[in-house]
Amino acid sequence: MTGPRYSQHLGGTTYAFDGLVDLMAKATPVRSGDQLAGCAAESDEQRAAAAWALADVALDTFLTEELVPYDSDEVTRLILDGHDRAAYAPVSHLTVGGLRDWLLQTCTRPDAAAVLTALAPGLTPEMVAAVSKIMRNQDLIAVGRAARVTSAFRTTIGLPGRLATRLQPNHPTDDPRGIAAATLDGLLLGCGDAVIGINPATDSPEATATLLHLLDDIRQRYEIPTQSCVLSHVTTTIELVERGAPVDLVFQSVAGTEGANAGFGVTLDLLREGNEAGRSLRRGTVGDNVMYLETGQGSALSAGAHLGVGGRPVDQQTLEARAYAVCRMLDPLLVNTVVGFIGPEYLYDGKQIVRAGLEDHFCGKLLGLPMGVDVCYTNHAEADQDDMDTLLTLLGTAGASFVIAVPGADDVMLGYQSLSFHDVLYLRQVQGLRPAPEFEEWLDGLGMLGDAGRILPTDLDASPLRELTAR
Repeated sequence: MTGPRYSQHLGGTTYAFDGLVDLMAKATPVRSGDQLAGCAAESDEQRAAAAWALADVALDTFLTEELVPYDSDEVTRLILDGHDRAAYAPVSHLTVGGLRDWLLQTCTRPDAAAVLTALAPGLTPEMVAAVSKIMRNQDLIAVGRAARVTSAFRTTIGLPGRLATRLQPNHPTDDPRGIAAATLDGLLLGCGDAVIGINPATDSPEATATLLHLLDDIRQRYEIPTQSCVLSHVTTTIELVERGAPVDLVFQSVAGTEGANAGFGVTLDLLREGNEAGRSLRRGTVGDNVMYLETGQGSALSAGAHLGVGGRPVDQQTLEARAYAVCRMLDPLLVNTVVGFIGPEYLYDGKQIVRAGLEDHFCGKLLGLPMGVDVCYTNHAEADQDDMDTLLTLLGTAGASFVIAVPGADDVMLGYQSLSFHDVLYLRQVQGLRPAPEFEEWLDGLGMLGDAGRILPTDLDASPLRELTAR
């Protein structure tokens, strides 16, 4: 069964939607992934009618009408079995449209952050995805900014007025000199307070261990208050924890259905095991959040694991929000959507990428996650760095916890375009944002900070970090 039918009369036409799965998909702003999956609205009129009908759906509906079957999907079971009825009570009487109004009113209150934090366990990803579909970009920004989520390991992420960064020193052959040079570049430009994280060229335990020791040696030698991560599969990291390798954060890509997570080679129990393994090392100094999780719209569709009740395709943004339930279970240090990485088959152009980035940040923050974004696109997408500038600036306004930066905005290992270290300096300057406090103190100790926390020009030969180039 596909559930009850929803309908909306608009402009002399009655539009019918076959169940909540269909209604949610048709109400979604345009994106190529939903068109590829065959679930997108066929016209702007149908999309508007769907959004209108969705606004009238009671939030309680999402607790009784499943989008992905409970019996065959452990993510659905996680969402429904873990729902906090007490936290949900303040909004339980509302419709989707009523929740939008409530959120926009709440974000103007002095205690908005505390109210939204208390609400987070009572919201399901489907509720949050639904309300995001009927919100303008400014609505997503206003509520995202009001929601505050902090996490900590050696630095504290998500504090007001702060923007942290992942320094991504990837190299196509994992060459230590290339990685060290990219790391030096980022540190001298004030980046790396969220994590220094490498995507390895191979996933072998030996290669991962070598990179972990490289990063840990750099961190300890220069007493850098940050955390390192080599983005290998969680099973590789668990094995290395057992071997005594210097693991700070445990990484894994996750998705919003059991089938998509199986494509990543993980289950919820395996992810819990990884979290416990990371925490067992007790390497944090200001906190014990050890998980680093990445998501991205389209991952379930690309794995052929996007079908919901009645075999209908679930829209990619709703499935992305469901991935945040998996993340929330693990109490992570960092979560980021790699918003344009999969390609134009899923997010066709700059406008779709910008919208998706704001949606993902909003949904993650509202569900209680320390949310960041990899502001990026592939070379065959209809997008450019101007689009990335726009999204970066909007995310800074929306209070994103962190962004990812690579040398020159061009990741030579993964072959996609992201942000540069200079882009981060731009955003911190124009919006008055600062690094994580522990990292900022370290930068100041090296004489790298000027008035208002601005990064000063550095004479490389006079910097103690100069030794990094001799590796």
